[in-house]
Amino acid sequence: MTQATIDYSKVYFIGAGPGDCELITLKGYRILAEADVVIYAGSLINHDLLKYCKEGAACHDSAKLNLEEIISLMQQGIEQGKLVVRLQTGDLSLYGSIREQSEELAKLNIGFVSVPGVSSFLGAASQLGVEYTVPEVAQSLIITRMEGRTPMPFKESLEAFAQHQTSMAIFLSVQNIASVVDNLHDEGKGYPMDTPVAVIYKATWPDEQKVEGTLADIAQKVKEAGINKTALILVGRFLGEEYHYSKLYDADFSHEFRKA
Repeated sequence: MTQATIDYSKVYFIGAGPGDCELITLKGYRILAEADVVIYAGSLINHDLLKYCKEGAACHDSAKLNLEEIISLMQQGIEQGKLVVRLQTGDLSLYGSIREQSEELAKLNIGFVSVPGVSSFLGAASQLGVEYTVPEVAQSLIITRMEGRTPMPFKESLEAFAQHQTSMAIFLSVQNIASVVDNLHDEGKGYPMDTPVAVIYKATWPDEQKVEGTLADIAQKVKEAGINKTALILVGRFLGEEYHYSKLYDADFSHEFRKA
């Protein structure tokens, strides 16, 4: 690898991107192609990414492993002077669970390097051809999920966020789409029922599926489509017909901007 020197004493955590194999970063691809040991996130990543691995690389499906077994594989690889890669879905900074792994590695005096990836919320927007931030419609994006087996922090409920009525990307919640709708509307205190909603199953994958509607009908449409996992829920007026354009390319605005 000519761009950077590999440190074989560290584990490389790589964001695999949202699904499309070409959406892994160039840096991620180059490191993956040199890896001796790859621990990948089961069905969450596109297994075609493993075709980038060199012949003889040991690839392990972490869906079949617990944390202790994952750390053990990493430790063995490092001790043998091998390049160890942990390949995880999307981008590592969102629901990536790298902290618990890195803390266990630290106990063994093993460092790590993070290589960011393209998150599925970005892949979903690209597939819909939309912007989360639209002038005079929405200039903020909330990334969250519904409370499940893991509780939500205080003040981070869907009902609380819905009061802002800005763009929202909801992870790990489509299996409870009816409850998501109830919480987003919150008896009229949140989003109106005519708010546009899109549900994207496996964004950028070959078997991607898109369902569009409003809060009033999205639950039924998702049920009819048979989507109950691996999908993002996008909510907000940025999905609708109401659209305002940036003034950045307006002749008068651009002239004043250059003067400033």
